[in-house]
Amino acid sequence: MASFTLHGIPVSRGISIGRAHKLTPAALDVKHYLVPEEQVEAEVRRLQDAIAEVHRDLQELWTDLPKDAPTELGAFIDVHALILSDPMISEAPLDIIRSRHYNAEWALVTQIDELSRQFDEIEDEYLRERKHDIQQVAERVLKVLLGTALSVPPVFAGEDQAPPQMIVVAHDISPADMLAFRDRDGGPRSFIGFVTDVGGQNSHTAIVARSLDIPAAVGMSQASRLIEQDDWVIIDGDAGVVICNPSQLVLEQYRARQNALIKARKRLLKLKKTPAVTKDGTAITLLANIELPDDCPAALEAGANGVGLFRSEFLFMGRGAQGLQIPGEDEQFEQYRKAVLAMKGRPVTIRTLDVGADKPLDPTEHTALNPALGLRAIRYCLAEPQLFLTQLRAILRASAFGPVRILIPMLAHAFEIDQTLNLLEQAKARLREDKLKFDEGIEVGAMIEIPAAALALPMFVKRMDFLSIGTNDLIQYTLAIDRVDYEVAHLYNPLHPAVLQLIANTIATGHKAGLDVAVCGEMAGDVKLTRLLLGMGLREFSMHPAQILSVKQEILNCDLNAITSRTRRILRSVEPGEIAAAVEQLQAL
Repeated sequence: MASFTLHGIPVSRGISIGRAHKLTPAALDVKHYLVPEEQVEAEVRRLQDAIAEVHRDLQELWTDLPKDAPTELGAFIDVHALILSDPMISEAPLDIIRSRHYNAEWALVTQIDELSRQFDEIEDEYLRERKHDIQQVAERVLKVLLGTALSVPPVFAGEDQAPPQMIVVAHDISPADMLAFRDRDGGPRSFIGFVTDVGGQNSHTAIVARSLDIPAAVGMSQASRLIEQDDWVIIDGDAGVVICNPSQLVLEQYRARQNALIKARKRLLKLKKTPAVTKDGTAITLLANIELPDDCPAALEAGANGVGLFRSEFLFMGRGAQGLQIPGEDEQFEQYRKAVLAMKGRPVTIRTLDVGADKPLDPTEHTALNPALGLRAIRYCLAEPQLFLTQLRAILRASAFGPVRILIPMLAHAFEIDQTLNLLEQAKARLREDKLKFDEGIEVGAMIEIPAAALALPMFVKRMDFLSIGTNDLIQYTLAIDRVDYEVAHLYNPLHPAVLQLIANTIATGHKAGLDVAVCGEMAGDVKLTRLLLGMGLREFSMHPAQILSVKQEILNCDLNAITSRTRRILRSVEPGEIAAAVEQLQAL
């Protein structure tokens, strides 16, 4: 078998070596035939039964989510359940069966193809990402109709009786389907990596891969066509490279690298209680990003100094499958208090509701032409003041049980800041009336994630207590790139000179005003960028708990005196090649 290499987008670090397990799109196996008039209603019921079965499967997935499963999975499963209930999936194919006498599979594929064409014609980047969600839902229904539900082989050919080391290869794979490759108790199974034709750095599957700490490469284009079942596959998650049927020499080289990585991870565990201090004695604060209070133990286990970003929207999302309403004040308060108590006196920064764009409360409603630029985050909260006041009261009440800070997302205008602070005062006043305790001096910070905010910092430092740079959205909006659209994902570049200037200026301006400044986006957890951010003056990083020890190790080996002048030179450069080379050279200092 010939060896070949594919290049895609790296989304989750590490190396995996195993046999390919291909997931063939069910649509390729669909037969096209006409149903006799007398059998039409029976065919309609067959599709309805398949849809109902997928509903039950999704509900069971939700109920049986492993304790260690990423919290995002609940939201993604709920998105699929809502799409499945939408008339475009649940009713339109039935009309096609009745009017054209198509068999159920053909009718469903016809409807999905038509929807996909409509999405492509609209050319809206956000809606194109939703197209993949719809196609994933249709895949589940087709597999039930065809009797080819997702299965995991017990042993690969020629592997004796050892547990298979399985790398999933697919055109696309939904986050929910990833659960099929895990044991029922939530422990890791034979699934050790995945390769997909589509996807971007911040697509749903990429987010789940990083949360599960599984090497992955996406955006490989032709991978599912070129890789055959049982082929030997190497995933180099750091480089976004997939090697199929490697030579014995290459296989041995990657196994050696894999073993070195395993040993390095074991050494990292010894750093848990070591303070994050540079060689020249500068203390650095390392914080954790969490979605739910249950993530706090992992943050403490990694040695986090606190929570730098509690994404409160995950308390609101993923509830449709359980028939629950938006959480009220008491329910939110209990969750916030649980996180505060779990962190044992360490500060907890709670970001207020950040919904819209790729995190809609109701994924079936898309009224804006470009949701990423529409009513989202603080704009949504200010348009729903009662909902916002409820959340502010809940956060304030939790502040009576430990140090809490409030972080406001997507601010761009002075009036948004003023309205937010006025609503906070209203929430405080009502708590005083109700004689409920809270921290009167609670700090309020702004997320700097819109270029306008980064360019108008004086109005922020005048009103706010701290700043947190959301690099994911800052890069997206600065470069006019939808970060979840794989067709433009290659343009998403944290080292673009405009992005670096905005970050560096925000850090410098905030510190000059005496404000703490953190980075809470993906850049904070990227060890290749740790020294660059330190050289810019950053002293507070917030990241996924799994990334903390690697970043800490980089900090411990860093001499600020050696990298600061180099960083200034990087910031003066406008040539991408020069910047990338200079950042790589920082690693050697």
